[in-house]
Parts: sequence; structure tokens; C-alpha cells
Amino acid sequence: MPTPAPVDRAQATQARREQIVRATIEVLAERGYTGTTFEAICGHAGLSSKRLISYHFATKDDLLAAVLAKVLTDAAAYMHPRIVAAEGSREKLATYIRANVEFIAANPAHVRAVQQIAFNAAPAPAGTQDRALGLLAELFEQGGRAGEFRVFDARLMAMTVRATIDAVAARLLGGLDPAVAAEELVTTFDLATRS
Repeated sequence: MPTPAPVDRAQATQARREQIVRATIEVLAERGYTGTTFEAICGHAGLSSKRLISYHFATKDDLLAAVLAKVLTDAAAYMHPRIVAAEGSREKLATYIRANVEFIAANPAHVRAVQQIAFNAAPAPAGTQDRALGLLAELFEQGGRAGEFRVFDARLMAMTVRATIDAVAARLLGGLDPAVAAEELVTTFDLATRS
């Protein structure tokens, strides 16, 4: 019988961090910000000691920053291939909206966790919001140069799209049909941006 390969320490460390972050997302979604203690996370993750959390994350803020990074990474992994496959700026915008709404509807714990962090003024990872808005603004600028979009402030429109989707998230979690919501938002922003 072959001897099992030794577990790579870096892989084990990364797996433990991911386990803690996943548990934190679920605890935030179920118990809210104040109920998300290291003890609660330990219980949910099946960890033997909260020292396992503090070994990987120096503070609760560090852990919450990792949660935000995980949600953003998961959302990007879901949305990016769809957006890249779309042709033309108007279709990319429509795909961005649809994929974003689909991600929210399919990942309610992620959304509730982010809402709890945002409502309690926990720090976001530096630059994450700016990067996301920058990419959307760049899409608007490209579409404007191609004549697909009218002339408008690309950054302001990116902020408007993002804020609208964030506002709709609560309704989606409350049972609003994601397909209906997505098509309404696609129509709204198509009319608002087309040349």
C-alpha cells in the first residue's frame, strides 16, 4: 500500500482559512454582525478552539475583510466569463446586470454577510469598490467611443448601476423573481444609456 503524500502546509493553511471564511459567511447570514463571534464561528465550523481563528486572522476586522474578498472573488468568477462572452458594450452591460442579479439570488448567505458587514461599518478591503466601479465605468467609456452609449459621466453611471443592484438585493432575498428583476434593470439602464 503506497504511503500517502504529506499534506502541503501551505495548502492546509489555505484550506483552514477558507473553512473559517465560509463559516463566517454563514454565521453572519444567520446571526448577524453582533452574533458573529469567534465562538459562534468555531461552533459552526466544527473547530476545537477559537485560537484556530486568531491564528489565521489577527482581528475580527481582518476576518471580515477576508469575507468581503471571498464574496467579491466568487461574484467575479461567476460574472466575468459571461460578460467576456457577450458582444458589444450594450450586451455586456445587460449581461453584467443579469449575472449580478443571478449571483445575488443564488448566493443569499454571501449577500446577507456583506449587508451585515456594510451596515456595521466594518472596513472593506482597500480599493475593491474602486476597482469594480472602474471596470464598469470603462465599459461605459468603451461603449461611448463605439457609439453604443450616449454621452454621460461614466463613473456616475457606474455608481448608479451598482447602487441600484445593491438596493434590489434585499427584494431578491425577500423573494422577488430574479428574472423579472434582471429584465427590468436591463431595460431601465438600456434606456438610460443608449445613444
